[in-house]
Amino acid sequence: MLTGIEEVDWASLGHAYGPADDVPELLRGLASADPAERETALDGMYGAVHHQGDVYDSTLACIPFLLELVADPGVQDRGCIVELLTSIGGIELDDDEELDELDPEDEEFIPAANYAMAAAAIAAGADVFLGLVSDPDPEVRLAAPCALASLHPDPARVLGLLRERLTVERDTEVRLALVAAVGRIALRHASLRAETVDWLGWLARAAQDPGLRLAALAQRARCAPADIPDDIVPWVTGLLEEIRTSAQGPIAAGAERAATPTLIGQVRELLEEHAAGRPAPWTEELLRTLHAALDDRVDDRIALIVAQLRSPDWGQRSDAIWLCGGLIRIWRGRYEEVVRLVGAQLQDPEPRLREAATSFLERLFELGAPAADALVTRLTTGPVVGPGGGGGHGGGGQGGFVGRSGRDGALLALARAGDTRAVPLLARALEESEVRRELLYAMDGLGPSAAMLAPLLRRRLAEVELDERLYDRAAPLLYALAAVRGNQAVPEVLRVLRGAPSNRRDWVREAALRTLAAFGPAAREAVPEMRRLLAAESAAVATTAARALWAAEGDMGEVLPALERWLRPGASGADWCAAAQALGEIGPAAAVTAPALRPGLASRDLWVRVRSAAALWRVSGDAATALPVLLAAWEENRHARVDVAECLAEMGPAASEAQLVILTELTRRRRHNAREGASGSHDIHLDEKLLTLCRAALARMERGAF
Repeated sequence: MLTGIEEVDWASLGHAYGPADDVPELLRGLASADPAERETALDGMYGAVHHQGDVYDSTLACIPFLLELVADPGVQDRGCIVELLTSIGGIELDDDEELDELDPEDEEFIPAANYAMAAAAIAAGADVFLGLVSDPDPEVRLAAPCALASLHPDPARVLGLLRERLTVERDTEVRLALVAAVGRIALRHASLRAETVDWLGWLARAAQDPGLRLAALAQRARCAPADIPDDIVPWVTGLLEEIRTSAQGPIAAGAERAATPTLIGQVRELLEEHAAGRPAPWTEELLRTLHAALDDRVDDRIALIVAQLRSPDWGQRSDAIWLCGGLIRIWRGRYEEVVRLVGAQLQDPEPRLREAATSFLERLFELGAPAADALVTRLTTGPVVGPGGGGGHGGGGQGGFVGRSGRDGALLALARAGDTRAVPLLARALEESEVRRELLYAMDGLGPSAAMLAPLLRRRLAEVELDERLYDRAAPLLYALAAVRGNQAVPEVLRVLRGAPSNRRDWVREAALRTLAAFGPAAREAVPEMRRLLAAESAAVATTAARALWAAEGDMGEVLPALERWLRPGASGADWCAAAQALGEIGPAAAVTAPALRPGLASRDLWVRVRSAAALWRVSGDAATALPVLLAAWEENRHARVDVAECLAEMGPAASEAQLVILTELTRRRRHNAREGASGSHDIHLDEKLLTLCRAALARMERGAF
């Protein structure tokens, strides 16, 4: 085994962490009789030799040995090695944008040819995978179909083999892998697509196993998304019900393995935990494939999710929540019923379901309102505890609190929804030793009722030590005090402002000054500090001091010169934006600064243009000059649209030529800031804010037309 491994000059080759002289040990570890050693070696292969999908010269040198290991029936865990080879050889160069961005002079540069050579080398030895479809080890049979579909040079032969194997395979997950591989071949090879789509359609109706029919339906939808049948929702929900009623019971836990401190081991344990207690955990991936194919058919996708959320199977309800998380993040739609049904899961005995529901609701902000009653119930009574005390989060009876982590998530969702019933619960949370910082940032949507929180926030701010961690501890409290207009906390805010340590001093000062600006005339006690900081070297500090001084005194004498000094040639984009934004907040009282703002309209920096145009409108009312700049920015950068829409809503009839732009945005189904594979906690909120502003702008424009 591993013949010739010593003949390779591994030290002259490299991987992610330097010379590859440790690779022989990793390859031998893959063949070890010790499960822990095999897992450690596999982790090393992914961590160094195939780091983040990269293909190094050492990766290429490993391929013959990995193929040899796969072909040896005496090697255990060969399914994992098949998956490793599939990953090494299956990278689609056309989809890998990062390859074009690497500098050949960079130490981390990897030639694109490496990926092509890896694919060719594995394809040359891919016949080894043909025999693996009937291997005694189900893990090997599970990995082989994808390897064949991705790497074998004769897709027609592979397609026939996979379809033939499906007639004799009895393992459910392997059968699903066979169908998924058939779909992959159809997607990769247009010449085979039509016949494969027809076969998948036949299988979706003819197979006896409902799971197999669902898999075929999902792959058919993936391969022919334009030809998805209109009755897809009842068809899929019927199959899910068949799967639920025909399931043989929960899947048993996997065989015990020695614990290893590896990323691979952690991922495996998480997957096993996710599947534990569920009779058909594989339905999640099938439905994910189907949802991806349905894409912008939002109403159908919502209908599928609603049906799942009403299922007696908690696993299906959990899957629905995670699927809806991806849907609502990308697409606009009517989610009221979905949100209400997710809220209903907060009282379920299954902790994983409650955790999924809470995590989903945290990101909804105003869209979470239909779940508000359920959130209040969750916070004040705790979940129903199943047989054997399965509640697991410390839920008590009437008037009790749920466990800390579950409570914080539910409370955050309630506060972000703007429900004032969160206020007394936040007061209780503020009495504890530690407070989740997101709760403090969620207080700005609770209105006047949140004023009762000011004394508690003031006390906590007074207790914060003026040390190197001041910003991390004080900034959320300062934000919350500004949100609840806790004017009585001026002495405590001044203490932080004056006592800021050298570490992130400007950040601390800016946060404190922003809070004082929110207090307005009540912050007159801090005027000397504000005046002193007008001359700060940091534009963020100086401009925030100017805003605070204006809010406290309303005197332009010192404020305008302090702001205009940042509107000069050579100023950085961030400095110019800070000054322009401050002038815009002052409004018409700063009209004399309009000439200083105008050069910013021609800046190369988009945000300088946006901030300058918005400020120019707000100080001078010159819509004719500002509007073209704002509309150009709208088209150039979608992330500028919230700021632009806010200005358009203020302009009203003066922005009437933007009416078509606003109408177009309101008819789009996709969220303006949607990103595939990535999201931020405020993405949905920002898009909903954009829609609200667009509606307000349109209403003002239409009123002005009559």
